[in-house]
Amino acid sequence: MATKKYTVTLPEELAEAIRAEVGPGGFSRYVTHAIERQRERERLGEAVDWWESEYGEVTDAEMAEAAAERREIERAHAQLAGERQAAADGAADGTGQAA
Repeated sequence: MATKKYTVTLPEELAEAIRAEVGPGGFSRYVTHAIERQRERERLGEAVDWWESEYGEVTDAEMAEAAAERREIERAHAQLAGERQAAADGAADGTGQAA
């Protein structure tokens, strides 16, 4: 992707805190990533607005159900990652079994 230099004005304290965290070469990358995340949130907000205009507002019960489903998916992914790591550890030590 082509890049172009722009001038933006930021609160000094914020800019210096970011620069301290990311180092000398990471500031532009950090700002780019932050803008990309904001654009994603805006698009998601538009999608939610459309969904709710078509099907009604999302209820607290539906939100709770979605949160529970997300937690279950995260648990399953963590378990799978653990199993894969154990298999890799076993392969690395030559035993073929987890240590």
